[in-house]
Amino acid sequence: MATNETSLDGGKIDDKMENTDYKIKVICLGDSAVGKSKLVERFLMDGYKPQQLSTFALTLFKYNTKVDGREVVVEFWDTAGQERFSSMHPSYYHQAHACILVFDITRKITYKNLAQWHKELREYRQEIPCIVVANKIDVDTSITSKSFNFPKKYRMPFYFVSASDGTNVVKVFREAIKLGYNYKENSSDFMDEVMRELEDLNEMDLEDHENSTE
Repeated sequence: MATNETSLDGGKIDDKMENTDYKIKVICLGDSAVGKSKLVERFLMDGYKPQQLSTFALTLFKYNTKVDGREVVVEFWDTAGQERFSSMHPSYYHQAHACILVFDITRKITYKNLAQWHKELREYRQEIPCIVVANKIDVDTSITSKSFNFPKKYRMPFYFVSASDGTNVVKVFREAIKLGYNYKENSSDFMDEVMRELEDLNEMDLEDHENSTE
């Protein structure tokens, strides 16, 4: 049953949970070297299983947790350098439920480029929730006294974080999981429905083909 209130238990990688059908996909966006991979790894620490998706030059991290008592596999998708081409492969956005937009406080251009990343995101995923993250605050803590208009403009949650010392990293990822879960529970995403129907048709075609060859 859909709910707007979400409880999130501490998670870990557990092979027994890999087969659960309920999955949440969280993607990270931002310029190269803003610290996206480091943030994911900081959150997961020793409990992550990176899987290189060489076909699309992407990296997938799987994380098991419980949300509202339900076992959930969270897939964190990282760009693995593909963002250097200034555009992500469409598969990166497919069936994503939440997005973390990251910029580096030591490089102003990475903040300015958030607008372009957000624009591209909305071409594929018009309604998924987003969190904006200002990374590397350990380099200059005075930045935390400044205000940033981009997250205000789009009414997005905003965090100052540090992949280096861990500041607010857990808060960001747990909120992303909660937002992604609630989005999946409460939305009727048209593109998701279309893709599910296509996948079902492909499976039926494959079964028919296998039966005809027996």
